[in-house]
Amino acid sequence: MPVTEIERETEWQRVPLGGGRTCWRLVLRTRARDGVLLIADLYADRPDPGAGPVILERTPYGRRDARGSDGALGAENPPAPETVAEVFTRGGYRIVRQDCRGRGDSEGTFVKYLNEATDGYDTVEWIAQQPWCDGRVATMGVSYSAHAQAALASLGAPHLAAMFLDSGGFASAYEAGTRMGGAFELKQATWAFHRAKVSETVRSDPALRAALDSEDLSAWFTRMPWRRGASPLRFVPEYEDYLLEQWENGAFGPYWQQPGIYARGFYDDFPDVPSLHMSSWYDPYVRTATENFRELGRKKQSPAYLVLGPWTHGKRSETFAGDVDFGPHARLEGNLDEHYAAMRLRWFDAHLAPEGMAEPPPLVRYFLMGGGSGRRTAEGRLDHGGHWRTATTWPPEESKSLTFELGRTGALTELATTKPPFEAAADAPFLEYDFDPRDPVPTLGGQVTSGEPVMSGGAFHQHPDERFFGTSEPHLPLDSRPDVLVFQTPPLTEDLATAGPITVHLAVSSTAVDTDFTVKLIDVHPPSEDCPQGFAMNLTDGILRCRYRDSFSDPELMTPGEVYEITVEAPDTANLFLAGHRVRLDVSSSNFPRFDVNANTGGPEVGDRRKVVATNRVYVGGRSWLTLPVLGRKDLPDD
Repeated sequence: MPVTEIERETEWQRVPLGGGRTCWRLVLRTRARDGVLLIADLYADRPDPGAGPVILERTPYGRRDARGSDGALGAENPPAPETVAEVFTRGGYRIVRQDCRGRGDSEGTFVKYLNEATDGYDTVEWIAQQPWCDGRVATMGVSYSAHAQAALASLGAPHLAAMFLDSGGFASAYEAGTRMGGAFELKQATWAFHRAKVSETVRSDPALRAALDSEDLSAWFTRMPWRRGASPLRFVPEYEDYLLEQWENGAFGPYWQQPGIYARGFYDDFPDVPSLHMSSWYDPYVRTATENFRELGRKKQSPAYLVLGPWTHGKRSETFAGDVDFGPHARLEGNLDEHYAAMRLRWFDAHLAPEGMAEPPPLVRYFLMGGGSGRRTAEGRLDHGGHWRTATTWPPEESKSLTFELGRTGALTELATTKPPFEAAADAPFLEYDFDPRDPVPTLGGQVTSGEPVMSGGAFHQHPDERFFGTSEPHLPLDSRPDVLVFQTPPLTEDLATAGPITVHLAVSSTAVDTDFTVKLIDVHPPSEDCPQGFAMNLTDGILRCRYRDSFSDPELMTPGEVYEITVEAPDTANLFLAGHRVRLDVSSSNFPRFDVNANTGGPEVGDRRKVVATNRVYVGGRSWLTLPVLGRKDLPDD
């Protein structure tokens, strides 16, 4: 067997970076509590450095790969890890980047999320005992690396000193990031397939690599739900098993309450350390970031911070998300700091460096989308605009609830109270449609990541074209579908800003024993020379599987024809609806392939081969309403 690079590197290696700059790297070999060997790189400004604070980043993407450092140093393409590490080592820190179990060069079997709590805890405590550590171990990282941080914190790692969680760190994976409202987020399926293709098992077996390369993932999305042995992962059973285990666990039970995917159950065990939580409006983890910020800020003496941008997952160096541009203020660089690495370094200095070395930032920094010209940019995107704001709480302290009633003619009417007058079910009018699981409403952007080739995140005109999976000619707008109910205001007479979570109360019934209801908040730009049809820009969307209407832990099927009161939540957003725009709410029963499609049978959520059409009703006339958290409206009533 050939000698691996890791086996060769037993001493400090000098890593030249160009321009006369350099850093030093040492391979670390750490044993987890069960004996599995975890491999990491230690970066320092010189060989055998003295004791100092250490920043740990754990990754499943390869510790020497650039992924997870997007936007650092202002680069459009992610820089090499050693380039980022050099910024921190120059600032007096030591950097450790570790391959997660079963990924990269680390031993063991990879099971997504579920080993990161113990492996991370063991790594932090091992690092704290090394001669190059002064006993303080901070953590940082994006996406999975943020999940890994929250996982180890859930076990109360004693030597944890600070956390910078970017686009991850599950508050509850069941409610955001893996499932939402009881439905399964299918980005987990695309992620599993792409990660399996570059796993050590597949890379070391040419036949297996050829088998996965021959799979047509888009075609497999037309054959849902998948089953064991009947999925594109059937040749890599360890990946198929963990994916289907996530999918099959529909109810909120012990599986979803484990450390690593349920910080909410372990906040009291988190060390009392400074934490920063970062996400974006078109990222699946905005709900995670806001909850972690709120709860850790409330439960701990150490400060918690929140940063929310207008980007897709981790793309903080871009001004756009999908087909919408938010202007030059959208980038992190030049607005929040010089570049991403400088922002993180400054934050760690504020909490770990000698007192007075750096000032802490405002507690909340968020990007309020909107205010742009509505014209097309040179790249053909809609100029929606936006600017940064600060606050001390989330939602912002000045926010008030504003309620809109859903009307029988499709009107969305602002009310003077926070709850519409109630009408008895027998008297309330309703709108109904047939929901056919064989023809789901296609996903057009949203809070999506890792979804290629079947979906991409961001803001898009809700008018499909050939880029979107599951669409076909004549490519008419989504609001033309008979299974999409549209409610919208007249053109606004004054600006309206919203910032916070979106809540939709619906009175519903169905001919099926189980079905889904989806909601989508949209900013409708008026027609213009550049956009003759206007531009219906998606802001945020949510879903509820009706068997979980009263409890995620104890599902209960519906009685056909009975009226139920349900609440569908959509993750937070912040947007300025300009005068002349409309506030629009779409209600339907599917959003595919973002979420799995309900078969309407009440059967198992994975493996049900039957699909039935459900006739779904939404009762209006005071029975259903939208609640927005709004800013700066002097005429708002008190809650």
